[in-house]
Amino acid sequence: MLASLLTGDRTISVGGCMTQFFFFCFLTTTECSLLAVMSYDRYLAICKPLHYGTCMNGKLCLQLAAGCWISGSLPCTIMMRFMSQLIFCGPSVMDSFFCDLTPMLKLSCSDTSQIMLVLYIFSFPDAVTPFLLTLTSYVCIVSTILRIPSTTGRQKAFSTCFSHLIVVTFFYGTIMIVYLLPKSSNLRALNKGFSVCYTVLTPLANPLIYSLRNREVKEALRKAVRKCLALTKKSD
Repeated sequence: MLASLLTGDRTISVGGCMTQFFFFCFLTTTECSLLAVMSYDRYLAICKPLHYGTCMNGKLCLQLAAGCWISGSLPCTIMMRFMSQLIFCGPSVMDSFFCDLTPMLKLSCSDTSQIMLVLYIFSFPDAVTPFLLTLTSYVCIVSTILRIPSTTGRQKAFSTCFSHLIVVTFFYGTIMIVYLLPKSSNLRALNKGFSVCYTVLTPLANPLIYSLRNREVKEALRKAVRKCLALTKKSD
């Protein structure tokens, strides 16, 4: 995508498109699992604070991280096996800014029923289940926070999961809009816009959202804002 932006060349080979789709599928599926694991971490920290140190140890963290990457690689590898058997004989223009599954299948003249079946089979354990686990964790977290008697305690507890909640809402919200809305021509441009959100904007926002919990980063940001305001006043 960066090469296309720099050179203006919008063409891509079939093999390149397959490769792009594999990494998109792999990283998106892994992200779903990682968000579920992080919500479980926040659940332990808020709902089971006395057990957090013993439950969330280094060994378990490594196992959970490895499980996320494995769960992302296996279904996408199987999907690529079916995708590699497709024959593309239709129009050569893809109605998308990256190689997503639906635009690629529209260009194929092969039978795509098996691929769609595999997609539905893997979508539940690799997308729906992590979402439900994340949702369940936050239901328990919110319930626990509301039972905290002091306002300061509620604010402190909520601040520990606020940044992660923003990412979860942004990521799953845009994905649901793209894949659950009707595929009408009127909503096509809107779907492309939301696709940019979870493929480009969310990864760009992650470092900023999570690092803003760091006091040094907050102070550096305040200094940068004050400096910009001072320069603006001088120019006026």
